[in-house]
Amino acid sequence: MTPRPTSGALSVDAAIDQLGLGAFQWRLLLICGLTWAADAMEVLLMGFALPGINASFGLGPGAPEAKWLLSATFAGMFLGAWFWGWAADRLGRRTVFLTTVSLGVVFGLLGAFAPGLAWLVAARFLTGFAIGGTLPVDYSMMAEFVPTAWRGRFLVYLESFWALGTVLVAALAWGLSSLLPPAEAWRWLLALAALPGLLGLLARLGVPDSPRSLLVRGRMEAAREALERVARLNGRPLPAQPLEVPATAARVSPAELFSGGIGRRTLLLAAVWFGLSLGYYGIFSWLPSFLKAQGMDLGAVYRTTLLLALAQVPGYVLAALLVERIGRRATLVGYLVASAAGAYLFLGAGTPGQVLATSALLSFALLGAWGALYAYTPELYPTPLRTTGMGFVSGMARLASVLSPSLGALLLTGQLPVALTLFAGCFLLAALCAWAIGVETRGRQLSDVLDPAS
Repeated sequence: MTPRPTSGALSVDAAIDQLGLGAFQWRLLLICGLTWAADAMEVLLMGFALPGINASFGLGPGAPEAKWLLSATFAGMFLGAWFWGWAADRLGRRTVFLTTVSLGVVFGLLGAFAPGLAWLVAARFLTGFAIGGTLPVDYSMMAEFVPTAWRGRFLVYLESFWALGTVLVAALAWGLSSLLPPAEAWRWLLALAALPGLLGLLARLGVPDSPRSLLVRGRMEAAREALERVARLNGRPLPAQPLEVPATAARVSPAELFSGGIGRRTLLLAAVWFGLSLGYYGIFSWLPSFLKAQGMDLGAVYRTTLLLALAQVPGYVLAALLVERIGRRATLVGYLVASAAGAYLFLGAGTPGQVLATSALLSFALLGAWGALYAYTPELYPTPLRTTGMGFVSGMARLASVLSPSLGALLLTGQLPVALTLFAGCFLLAALCAWAIGVETRGRQLSDVLDPAS
């Protein structure tokens, strides 16, 4: 999947590198980051809303309906990641960029007005289906617009907005719990959590489509216009040479994800995404309930969750430095091994202070791993398959997220050693698969890492 040689032509890699880092990339980071924070709120809020939902619909502790509610968003994201990732490679990044955010706001608000449990589960599934598409598109857009020297850091910076969303939803849940009874507070929580997505939608209207995606779909003039917009905002001239046209046809089959060396990458990446997600959501989707079961009142649970969200920030900061110093693969593997160690330290925690410290270590390590994985994955796929590939492997993460509430419930049933051993094993297996990919993308243009033999 190498570009067709054209005399005097300018590759998109070269154009982006010459236009450098400037206002366009920082604006794109803030726009995508705002929506990513909104997605974090949507993904995590059911853990905070569950006590109020239980009170509203008369559900007892450990009711099976609670697992349905926790799994519904992830089930929707599982299908949404696959569908929207494929659609973004076919229809363009910007179309899906706007559609998924719009639908996420609509379905998120509908959940706040659900008259019954079945309606709420359906609304959460549809919300997940919509926001499942933002992941493959946002990270592909960011990777395709950022210069080579900064690409890894910016992809980690984007993932760090997850911590902002976590802080916001924890603070919002804490504030509402002190103002309203639980049976009312959860509806306000769902409604208010949907509003940041509306701001993200308005901000996205001014973002052009990816020039790489436009080129592989044969839209030469639109690709140049997108680069000219980058040039204007960054205050640098776009070279006058014509753009180099990729040799690969735009309409490649998703089956190419599983052929040759790309197929090996896909399977290994899918295992990494699955293992990391199963452990992360297995622990953190039930952590508020686990802390409450240990004797914490609801306000203390929310304050603790807020502190754990803040512990994510240094994990991201260090990951952003390491992906450009030692590489994406080594950073990812190191954080995954640290996550496995953190799970066992959490198992041995015997006092409230030790529980807080070890869960903070887990938060630090796991979110650093996510940052490195989000930086690494889009760089391993060619442009015509980038969002399809991101959609598939992130879909595997959503499949793990559907399973994780059932496994995470072991934390509440006296089987803590079984649960944490399972999750630590997931992290170690993910580390082995990440190392087995065998490709380092640090400092390399996107077109240079596509040959599986490289």
